[in-house]
Amino acid sequence: MYRYYLVLGLFVAGLSAEDIVRLFEEDARARRRLAELLVSEPDVRLAIINAVLRDVATKQDLRELEERLSARIGGVERRVEGLEREVSSLRDRVSRLEGALSQLVERIGDLDKRIDSLDKRIDGLDKRIDSLDKRIDSLDERIDGLDKRIDGLDKRIDGLDRRIDALDKRIDFMARVTIILTGSVIATLTASIVLRLLG
Repeated sequence: MYRYYLVLGLFVAGLSAEDIVRLFEEDARARRRLAELLVSEPDVRLAIINAVLRDVATKQDLRELEERLSARIGGVERRVEGLEREVSSLRDRVSRLEGALSQLVERIGDLDKRIDSLDKRIDGLDKRIDSLDKRIDSLDERIDGLDKRIDGLDKRIDGLDRRIDALDKRIDFMARVTIILTGSVIATLTASIVLRLLG
């Protein structure tokens, strides 16, 4: 009810809202008195406190946020460890494939030597040499198959690298969110201190 009389009195006085603001800007003492009046009014004080509390993060909120972030970071770390184990396993498999490929190359080299020896010693064994050529072609096809499998492994490793990069970006994003939340907490604490000083 008091507010209605105040607005009515200002209207009768012929002052606009802009005029009132200008008057308060020019008179620091009047501003202090207005702040004291507003704070002493229970309804107004409660409205101010509720407005401030909506923007203030409590310690419990921060603890819950920290727990959620810790849990998510722990999950990311476990996933990264799992990916590292997968990459290590893939490297072992590639190493074994390379060893098998090396053995195949040695065997092909041995076959070439035997074929050369047979060519020099026996001209009449052309049919057997043709058969050996077919076997060498078959070995080449198997080597090509191994090459394709190794290419597939390389692609999987590239995919894992991209997933790790995506995880790094998510971790960077969470760090930025933590910084923003910390700034928000500092700002709200500062506002609370200012309100106490005014009160």
